[in-house]
Amino acid sequence: MQRLALFDLDNTLVDRSEAFRRWAVEFCADRELPDDALAWLIATDQDGAVPRDWFFGEVTERFGLAASVDEAWRQYRHRMPELVRCPQEVRASLRLLRDEGWTVAIVTNGQADNQLGKIRRTGLDQCVDAWAVSGDLGIRKPAREIFEAATRECGLDLRGGGWAIGDSPVLDVEGGRAAGLATLWDAPMVRQPREGLAIGTHPARPHRHGRRGRCPSAARRGLRPVAVQPSVQPRPPADADAI
Repeated sequence: MQRLALFDLDNTLVDRSEAFRRWAVEFCADRELPDDALAWLIATDQDGAVPRDWFFGEVTERFGLAASVDEAWRQYRHRMPELVRCPQEVRASLRLLRDEGWTVAIVTNGQADNQLGKIRRTGLDQCVDAWAVSGDLGIRKPAREIFEAATRECGLDLRGGGWAIGDSPVLDVEGGRAAGLATLWDAPMVRQPREGLAIGTHPARPHRHGRRGRCPSAARRGLRPVAVQPSVQPRPPADADAI
């Protein structure tokens, strides 16, 4: 198996949940919304799993905004990259992976301006070899083609295998498996017990000793992947231009 690691972006490499909470606090304060508005925004957002056009349709209707749905969504996409954070240790770990001979890319669903803004403003563009953004390509996870696009941008062939790492059991784990990749369900930005940070599924049993067989997340955090069936994990709502 080639040393290829395809990482999800939101709530895998960057803390999208905290960035959204900060955006929601600003949104409520700027408009002097009632006390229950913040909790409503966070609940309705469903951690980015619902379509943004639907979300902002609900927001404009509930709060009687003068801005159109498209304008509210545009303002959100402009602000979110300014609020998102990528921990320094994540960037350092990605650089370490590359130093150890891994090729690293980001595979993410979402609008290009929002997702590319996050990648560049956090400095992740300096820590990976390539990225594939659904808004640029018109292809979305879990489709095999977006994993192929990221691999091709790295100058590699998906038939050589690799790892897909992300926080979604459906988009990242099932999508990666369907693309022929070993996979790791890895949700460090979701505040779980340490034992729940890395749960992997893979088409073939990986070597667990020596540098050749270590999965990318194990290299980053020293955690051992544990095989599970992704179908037993909770499924998020269908993702359509969310994030």
